[in-house]
Amino acid sequence: MKSVEYECPLALALEIIGGKWKALVMYHLRRGALRTGKIKRCLPKITQKMLTQQLRELERDGLVARQVFDTVPPRVEYSLTELGEAAKPLLSSLCAWGQLYAETVSSDVEIIFKSA
Repeated sequence: MKSVEYECPLALALEIIGGKWKALVMYHLRRGALRTGKIKRCLPKITQKMLTQQLRELERDGLVARQVFDTVPPRVEYSLTELGEAAKPLLSSLCAWGQLYAETVSSDVEIIFKSA
């Protein structure tokens, strides 16, 4: 067994769901399974290659499940696993903090949120 050392559990958590896209993908899966195209529409600035990579990594790390339906053409849906579901309160807290930040910080930039 290979050993990996982290400064603290937060370092591990940020490695697993950190970055620009993974938490956003999980956020959009919080209400249920979605096909790749729908996830892509929710995140229009992500490239198809990056979306595929992020979904594969989330699946590898046990946060997202991939289900292939035996149809023509094949249909694939992604959903949160039990472990991924356990991160929903974390994602909600981050959303609340983002809202608080937007309301609190004075800057020259107006922060606008799209409806989710």
